[in-house]
Amino acid sequence: MLEEQDIRAFVFGTTRYFEVAAQQAAAVGSPYLVTEGAPDIHDYNGVIAVSGRRSGIVCFSAPRGMLTVLLMKMNESNVSHEYLCDLVGEVANTIAGNVRRDLGKDFAISVPTVVAGAGNTVELPAGGRPVVIPIHWRSHVAKLVVCLQ
Repeated sequence: MLEEQDIRAFVFGTTRYFEVAAQQAAAVGSPYLVTEGAPDIHDYNGVIAVSGRRSGIVCFSAPRGMLTVLLMKMNESNVSHEYLCDLVGEVANTIAGNVRRDLGKDFAISVPTVVAGAGNTVELPAGGRPVVIPIHWRSHVAKLVVCLQ
């Protein structure tokens, strides 16, 4: 189960990403625990496996529109499916990397995998209880799903 300091690290890692990469702040909503089933996810999901002192996953889940605007904000005109997949993986990797700085070297992260397309699911660790952190940027809402044991 995530502790308050862990959640703070993920919130900071997320806001830091948007401040640096998008040069525009994101607001973070109130984190909530998913008590039954898996959380709803968007069309594009960057998933990072975590091992070490804690194990589980970190998933950045975003709608296509948000990623498209983010690419354009980064002066990228190619908003193809491949670029959106690359971006969602990059965002997940950067956020997890930011958190790794706070939680230390015992927080080992994998390279990102991308789950894209409507109706897809992200596999959660058995017995895990995910925490969802809503991310509001411009008129878009994404989610950071953190499920660590």
